[in-house]
Amino acid sequence: MAGFAPDDDDAAPVPGAHILVVATKFNGEIVAMLREGALDALRGLQAHPTVINVPGALEIATAAAIALDDAAAAGLPYDGVVALGCVIRGETYHFELVANESARALTDLSLSRRLPLGNGVLTVENEAQAIVRADPKQGNKGADAARAALALVRLKRGVA
Repeated sequence: MAGFAPDDDDAAPVPGAHILVVATKFNGEIVAMLREGALDALRGLQAHPTVINVPGALEIATAAAIALDDAAAAGLPYDGVVALGCVIRGETYHFELVANESARALTDLSLSRRLPLGNGVLTVENEAQAIVRADPKQGNKGADAARAALALVRLKRGVA
């Protein structure tokens, strides 16, 4: 996940960028902090976010693909996606499966569609780590994911 300084060139406005934010319901209090940071960053950089919610991290890529197709068919395509979620290690192998497969699916989606994507799915050892990373007053990784997506939107607009 990217990190940005307040004066970073990647924090330049992207007027009119239409950004899909896909947020999980699982670990909802943590994801709410990620969403707050992401939405503040997107709006602050003149992008227009649309939020959809999904059950968990494994559903993010599928929901994004469906929403991307629907928006394109309606003539209102998204310029990029911000994925937000939180996977906390437990006592079973499930953590590795969810963390690895959700990241793989997001990468596959981004590469196959040349889609600007900011991955804000936290993968942490415990809730305390998640809070520090998600809280807009601390790690603000939701904002970092939003800025990463917008940096790629800027690149795509410059290259395309």
